Amino acid sequence: MKVFPLFSLLFFFAFYAGCAQDNPPFIENPSEINYTFETIVDGIDIPWGLDFITENDFLVTEKSGILYRVVNGEKTAISGIPDLYVRGQGGLLDIALHPEFKLNSIIYITLSTNIGGDDKGGNTSLYSAMLNGDKLKNTKLLYKAIPNTKKGQHWGSRIIFDDEGYLYFSVGDRGNRDLNPQDISRDGGKIYRLNLDGSIPKDNPFKGKENAKEAIYSYGHRNPQGMVIHPKTGEIWEHEHGPQGGDEINIIKKGLNFGWPKITYGINYSGTPITDKKSLPNMEQPLYYWIPSIGPSGMAFSTSGIYKNWTDDLFVGSLKFEYLERLVIENNKVIKREKILDKIGRVREVVESPDGFLYIGVEGKGILKIIPN
Repeated sequence: MKVFPLFSLLFFFAFYAGCAQDNPPFIENPSEINYTFETIVDGIDIPWGLDFITENDFLVTEKSGILYRVVNGEKTAISGIPDLYVRGQGGLLDIALHPEFKLNSIIYITLSTNIGGDDKGGNTSLYSAMLNGDKLKNTKLLYKAIPNTKKGQHWGSRIIFDDEGYLYFSVGDRGNRDLNPQDISRDGGKIYRLNLDGSIPKDNPFKGKENAKEAIYSYGHRNPQGMVIHPKTGEIWEHEHGPQGGDEINIIKKGLNFGWPKITYGINYSGTPITDKKSLPNMEQPLYYWIPSIGPSGMAFSTSGIYKNWTDDLFVGSLKFEYLERLVIENNKVIKREKILDKIGRVREVVESPDGFLYIGVEGKGILKIIPN
């Protein structure tokens, strides 16, 4: 029989108990429900990514590999998607329109592929393409994370643009936490920055550094599935899945290390510690972390003033608890959390439309629009 020293057992139970407690502020039900919702389009099993052309015209990805264009609630499948490697959490992931889409019709998508891998698995790829009616043409591979792996978890992925014309996208650690996130010579567990044509910006933090992946903008991430530009500061806000406990919201900055797995507020799914460290020098602390984990996916600020008392609040989907979470933030501190549309289903995507409404992608239900009363 294996015998554990008393100190180790005491450490384990103390660590586990600390991680098992809810992290304040505790989530609340709304004091008043002054909103409802309507289904804009159904028949989409896992609506992963969503971006708007106009307020009544948008593109949405279905994880299994279908890109839909939805106009006034009617969906049409778009052909020309690159070949997918669908495994586990992988598939057709995020979509984003080029900042000058109205002029050039270019879109960007992330998806799992096995390019260069054959029977060796896959990894996350970023493509650009031109939308031409109900087809994609001029498809171009901009970035392919390597190496391929048969692991099915932690592909990321989200795409955003800043006001300076750079593209950012995320790739999860691909289930290899001990190698990928802390090593800048390897892909995985990173936020990347590219020019819109896929080239590497001259001032990327690891440009010219020997053996480094020069597209890396930040590292030490686990599985980022939400990214958005703050409407007032222009900063990149990101959230990522933690292990058991320890989902995080971070403000992404150039060249910084966000710690995974050297530091974390979570534990293994088995209940054992990953590390006893919650902080280390030269590693960033999250703006907020969730305990217990909510399984965050999708992320948007409400900026329009359409919804009573929601202006500038952050909205995050919960896959685990099946609600939309509203976070009230003051001075970069979460001061209130609220369940919106409790038990609506697994909320995969959250987007603010051009006319200021919040839309959510819900697994098994499709795309829903939140309407103020």
